[in-house]
Amino acid sequence: MASQRPKLTAFIPVRGGSKSIPLKNIAPLAGRPLIYWTASACSQSRAVERTFIATDDEQIAQCVRSLKLDRVEVIGRSAQTATDQASTESAMLEFAAASRGEYVALVQATSPLLRAEDIDGAAEKFFATGADSLLTAVRTKRFIWRPAGEFVEPANYDPARRPRRQEWAGQLVENGALYITSRKRLLETGCRLYGRIAAYEMPEETYFELDEPADWLIVEQLLAGREKTGGGR
Repeated sequence: MASQRPKLTAFIPVRGGSKSIPLKNIAPLAGRPLIYWTASACSQSRAVERTFIATDDEQIAQCVRSLKLDRVEVIGRSAQTATDQASTESAMLEFAAASRGEYVALVQATSPLLRAEDIDGAAEKFFATGADSLLTAVRTKRFIWRPAGEFVEPANYDPARRPRRQEWAGQLVENGALYITSRKRLLETGCRLYGRIAAYEMPEETYFELDEPADWLIVEQLLAGREKTGGGR
């Protein structure tokens, strides 16, 4: 009989301050507070043992508690890790130092298109491959150019041999939805990604993160469409 996979401890850091959209993390999106979508995905995931939502804002904390999601808990977050300048790693390290779970799954609330099956699939790949860390990504077949003084130069293809879309494997781009790492190595390296890094591919539409109001409109339509077709959460 195959041994059971270890469980993940999901960590969702959210803060009250947001310059682009006030109290963004609990603003309504497709009929639910933004934080609901990722918290619900974690709650429904078979790979997640417990989910901790870390916040410095009592209004956010109350909103999360009102959702009454299974195995989802609100915890505090220091002011130092909740500033505009603070890195996500600083919040992860603060959490890792105080928690006991062996594996940490960083989930970003600004990626509400993440589903429970994505978390389960990513966890399966992480453990099956023996990776040290994992990120979620989407495949893109866009031609990318980088600045070169007053001009530009190709970054991912040769214009003299311009590939056809159907004949090109494309490249993977982080979508920022989910990262998996061991708590011990996170504390040792101070970074969410290190060593042998695996990537779990998610659908192309999950490229969108909620950073600007325009992103909000796009993602809301995608979520509404998913709800109508019973596409899961």
